Amino acid sequence: MTAPTPRPGILDIAPYVGGKSSSAGAARVIKLSSNEGALGPSPKAIEALQKSAAKLHRYPDGGCDLLRAKLAEKYDLEFDQIVCGAGSDELITLLIRAYAGPGDEVLYSQHGFLMYPIAAKGVGAVPVTAAETNMTTSVDAILAAVTEKTKIVFVANPNNPTGTYITSAEVARLREGLREDIVLVVDAAYAEFMTGQEDYTAGAELVAAGNNTVMTRTFSKIYGLGGIRLGWCYAPPAIADVLQRLRNPFNVGLPSQEAGVAALEDDDFVDACVRHNAETREWFREEINKLSDLKAHPSYGNFVLVEFPQVEGKNADAANEFMMARGVIPRKIGAYGLPQMLRISIGTQEEMQICLQTIKDFIAN
Repeated sequence: MTAPTPRPGILDIAPYVGGKSSSAGAARVIKLSSNEGALGPSPKAIEALQKSAAKLHRYPDGGCDLLRAKLAEKYDLEFDQIVCGAGSDELITLLIRAYAGPGDEVLYSQHGFLMYPIAAKGVGAVPVTAAETNMTTSVDAILAAVTEKTKIVFVANPNNPTGTYITSAEVARLREGLREDIVLVVDAAYAEFMTGQEDYTAGAELVAAGNNTVMTRTFSKIYGLGGIRLGWCYAPPAIADVLQRLRNPFNVGLPSQEAGVAALEDDDFVDACVRHNAETREWFREEINKLSDLKAHPSYGNFVLVEFPQVEGKNADAANEFMMARGVIPRKIGAYGLPQMLRISIGTQEEMQICLQTIKDFIAN
């Protein structure tokens, strides 16, 4: 018997696998695998979400008008150029659906977010990677990889899982070096963690300066709202119009919108999250770097890459197995081309202390 045949490229997709959430037999699970907010969501967001329960029979505002107005006010952006989605993942997928197709190329850096190639293959496009320098996006390598088939370039800044970033001057140089018909997407999911780096930009000014740059953002990281799937992008008017036409009519649920609005109003909570992340991340890095044969790489996100020796029994796979058995869940990142490392999200101070001790126990064993 014959069966329906999916479009070319779809069966080449390795489905995205999120960070694990459970560990068999562990009395307590400490999930450090998905870069979730260490302090959870804002109390104001929780309250708004609870209040929304009485309105679940109502369709949400299809345009996310109140949420977009809050975003425009907070970041000094144009209301009509903001598009909201079910996480920034949806917006990434919509951008590729809109501007790439069979045979077109979607270009991104060597250790870039796995959703870029997944979404590209879903429309029959060809994902292309450009080499990085010291696990950092190389503008020169990206520009050298551009061909006549290139339609979209993605730059995650800061990047997940490497934790590195490129300066605003480098992002501008990339934009200047690309053809005008190529869409540059600056994926700024971790932008809120970039405190004190005056040479960094999330990319909004590049959106305002032309017709071909898009900035994507998320509520899943600093706002701790990964469970409600909420993201947004800032795009030139013509691209924003295309995305509004392409998205589903009610793509962001009512509870998500109301929780997002409340989260944007709680600056004190966000400031506390930023401080906690910076302090705990650097403490954890320093402690790991005191240990023999391990290296905790610098990071500008809410996670740290820990590099293990490429020796059987001491490598990242062995460490992951040991940690999982004790209920501490890191993220293996072999799929990103970094099999010798584990990505460890920043949790509470207590969670990171337990994580550190678990790694010490692994080394001692």
